[in-house]
Amino acid sequence: MDETHYPDPLPRHVAIIMDGNGRWAQQRHRLRLFGHKAGVDSVREAVETAREVGVRYLTLYAFSTENWQRPGLEVKGLMTLLRTYLQAELDTMKKNGVRLQCFGQKDRLPDDVRKMLDKVIAETEHCSRLHLNLCLSYGSRTEMIGAIQEISRKCASGELKPDDIDDHLFSDHLYSTGQPDPDLLIRTSGEQRLSNFLLWQLSYAELYFTDIKWPDFRRDQFLEALEEYAGRQRRFGKTGAQAETTCASS
Repeated sequence: MDETHYPDPLPRHVAIIMDGNGRWAQQRHRLRLFGHKAGVDSVREAVETAREVGVRYLTLYAFSTENWQRPGLEVKGLMTLLRTYLQAELDTMKKNGVRLQCFGQKDRLPDDVRKMLDKVIAETEHCSRLHLNLCLSYGSRTEMIGAIQEISRKCASGELKPDDIDDHLFSDHLYSTGQPDPDLLIRTSGEQRLSNFLLWQLSYAELYFTDIKWPDFRRDQFLEALEEYAGRQRRFGKTGAQAETTCASS
């Protein structure tokens, strides 16, 4: 692909399930953490590619609520990698206009990781070229239950009425409030499921699955996914003819 040519149209928001680090390492007869370390380089490349081509929002599924069940040594290693990544990338994020946000249960993260995360979030708050969302201790069902509980409390206090509840109000009580829903979901390593990731927000996303494991998913692979997206017709329940008319008039 010509370096000066980018797929068109581009998705505003890309979400990625970064899968396959452990299997990638095992194929090389290494510990799983070796794969996670290699995956950090793919994260850097994904962020840079998204920023370069003009994707405005990038959401990465970094650590799920279920991942706490993994062996303690692996979890500790992942938390160390996260803290190191945040510390190392802060200046680059500020220079390149990357704003960091976190989706998930920050209170479950180790103190040193949470402090570093809060520092990067605060120091990139003014950035606007790319919104980078890291999903940490994240589970979509937990997110939605939290939204329902908060809305219920507001109804009980009289701040809201049940008839006030609609799609927009519910979305405003999710971690992703204020952001557009993902247009494209990418999942690496050959798995084809959502794994409790952005279940509400991905309702109309285009799904792209690849057998490539996350440590091998780099710039060229990202551009291939964007090219595939550009060739699809997004109908949102309309007929193909209606969708074409909408695109032509927009």
